[in-house]
Amino acid sequence: MLFVQASRDALLKPLTKVIGIVERRHTLPILANIMLRKEGNRVSIVATDLEVQITTHADFGVGEAVVSTTVAARKLLDILRALPGSGEISLSLEDNKLLVQSGRSRFALQTMPADDFPTLVQPAQWDVSFALTQKSLKHLLNSVHFAMAQQDIRYYLNGMLFVFEPGLMRTVATDGHRLAHHAAEAQSIDAKHEVIVPRKAVLEMQRLLEETDSPVQLEVAPGQLRFNFDGVELVTKLVEGKFPDYTRVIPTSYTRHFVINREALQGSLQRAAILTTDKLRGVRVQLGENQMKISASNAEQEEAREDLEVDYAFESLDVGFNVSYLLDVLANTKTSDIRWSVQPDSNASVLVTLPEEDAFKYVVMPMRI
Repeated sequence: MLFVQASRDALLKPLTKVIGIVERRHTLPILANIMLRKEGNRVSIVATDLEVQITTHADFGVGEAVVSTTVAARKLLDILRALPGSGEISLSLEDNKLLVQSGRSRFALQTMPADDFPTLVQPAQWDVSFALTQKSLKHLLNSVHFAMAQQDIRYYLNGMLFVFEPGLMRTVATDGHRLAHHAAEAQSIDAKHEVIVPRKAVLEMQRLLEETDSPVQLEVAPGQLRFNFDGVELVTKLVEGKFPDYTRVIPTSYTRHFVINREALQGSLQRAAILTTDKLRGVRVQLGENQMKISASNAEQEEAREDLEVDYAFESLDVGFNVSYLLDVLANTKTSDIRWSVQPDSNASVLVTLPEEDAFKYVVMPMRI
């Protein structure tokens, strides 16, 4: 039974949006599949890993019958990519096989019943519902994602904190050694809510969002968060746990500041980092009168030193940092300058902010070198 007919590109567009969460290896074989469901000309494509679920919609269904099945996602994607760009592609169901036909090419793929596909049960009511532009939400995620932990036993650090409060949405990430914070105006939020979004959902949203002013609808319910935008629906389970109090980590009393060119600092740190080791990624940052010295050394007694001119007229300071943490923030901010704030204490964190964006704050703990 024919149920889908469309060009290759029309089929690929919704499929590539869901493919990112399809598991290659899983104890449940059906999770390697996507679910195709057609009602009239409306076709839904669904993928899930039991924690995150993405649904896309397209209008290329054929006939009035309601049809649903599941098929191996990667195989279907590889076949569509390999087919010529011109010509129509048809999808049909026949004897529990999905037939993919285009010109003289014909493929028969094994299917599994749609009733066995484990979709997430969504609540009837959402506690928080508001909209941001795609580019605003993408900026919030891009500004802090690099500070999320990876495979930390403190599982709540492997995600990102979303804070919803009247007039504002915040994103916060930390791995215990550094913390990134950003915020944007948001309307229609009545009360404060905090949720921890898993790493995989954050990375998928970064991939899917575009630099446009089209809206993203965010909705929060106990244990779930849903994003709706441009024919895409992403639902994710939330991480349980108590996220660290970011307000206690971000310094508010620093009085020693200077502005430095981002690319100049990035270049100096990248060159100094060449002589660090994988185990010890430490660099020394020495501040003196109108000067910043960056140095690194290793077990072979090799040394690197970079001198930068800065508008600094305070006490001398000698602090060690993990160079990767400093390079991360410089790679993920696009402003021409950054603002560096310190305290006259070698055990104090450094606070990196942006002259153009007061809401962005990045805190890095010092390290012994």
